[in-house]
Amino acid sequence: MRLSIRTLRVRGDSRATRVFRSIVTGVVPFLGLCAAFAAPAAADEPECAAIARAVATVPGSGPAFLASYPPAEGVAAEPALDGAAFTYDNALAAIALIACGRETEARRIGDALVAASAADRAGTAGRIRNAYRAGPIREYPPPPMGWWNRDRNAWAEDPYQVGSATGNLAWAGLALLTLADATRDPRYRDGAERIGRYTAGFADDLGAGGFIGGVQGFDAEARPLTWKSTEHNTDVAAFFARLGGDWTPLAAHARRFVDAMWRPRDERFLIGTAPDGATPAEGVSGLDSQLWPQLLADAPRAWRAAFDTALANHAAQGGLDFNDDRDGLWTEGTAQGALVAQRLGRADEARRLLGAARAQAGPGGYLLATRNPSITTGLAIGPESTTDDFRYYRRPHLGATAWAALAARGFNPFTGARLDARDESR
Repeated sequence: MRLSIRTLRVRGDSRATRVFRSIVTGVVPFLGLCAAFAAPAAADEPECAAIARAVATVPGSGPAFLASYPPAEGVAAEPALDGAAFTYDNALAAIALIACGRETEARRIGDALVAASAADRAGTAGRIRNAYRAGPIREYPPPPMGWWNRDRNAWAEDPYQVGSATGNLAWAGLALLTLADATRDPRYRDGAERIGRYTAGFADDLGAGGFIGGVQGFDAEARPLTWKSTEHNTDVAAFFARLGGDWTPLAAHARRFVDAMWRPRDERFLIGTAPDGATPAEGVSGLDSQLWPQLLADAPRAWRAAFDTALANHAAQGGLDFNDDRDGLWTEGTAQGALVAQRLGRADEARRLLGAARAQAGPGGYLLATRNPSITTGLAIGPESTTDDFRYYRRPHLGATAWAALAARGFNPFTGARLDARDESR
């Protein structure tokens, strides 16, 4: 779900075919904040309109996935990327469309996620792949992302794209629960529960518990990602809390891990653990690890300090960077910061950050992922990586656009509801 440099190989060929760049992927003050971010008609939000237009371009009226990084003038074509619909981005888009009052368009993405949750080519119901082929769903089960490699005259797939990351599973579930609340259609709840049953298999008791990163690799060679992520466990805690009932212990299991990653003395969260699933990873600061826990329904007030830590350590080019090397603005994270600032009642910061994100609007209406040609994250793409090769590039990005829509509408994707005075007074 991130922008990265990725080593791809043709499925069934043991040799790496090439390395290329791709996108992975107080009452009075609060009243002022509400006025600043009051929900206008959906057409008034450029991000809402841009995502709705993207849905409208998909032929037909049935289930569809949107390209995460659609082709754009001046952006080099990449066969492995141009048709990729990352689950995380599409889940965000569906939630944003509901926030924007665009239920019809949201349902097309939601129906694609339902189809993906119903069956998988590996035979596991509830498994959601990290990326699918963009466009209308014409095959069942929906096929993961892949492309024809003309140089080798063979079908090619990427081990990350055909994998299943725990956080992405949770986001797909959150999107379906948001649609279930909006439409009262039981199919969406059913799909979310299927995803929940599959996600539960990644629970782990080592160290602080929580959930491991998921699974990565081609079907016959897939292996577990044994590290644990604060971000992923935050997603999972939100997802299982929304499911409620018998799912609540799983939410608590993920939440205990997030709690364990909080460092009150430093006023920040650790990014997660080493691959042993227990040793805290101290070296890298991830912006989403500082911001997303703030959006949990019962986030403690002490965690608010992490927002100021993020502003101090991740500031770049008027917005926020993914990590603390501050080598450039990360549009998606800057929009996330705008939404978190609203929840904390900090209207000036919210307006400033949303403005910085919107300044990266591209000619087609999507926001560009970065301001600079590329930025680092300090992270590795996957188990095959030998360096911190996970990067973001300046390309139109569905996920960044969806986060800006959520910030503009004041909509919390973890709770499926608009922010209100109860958030600021926590």
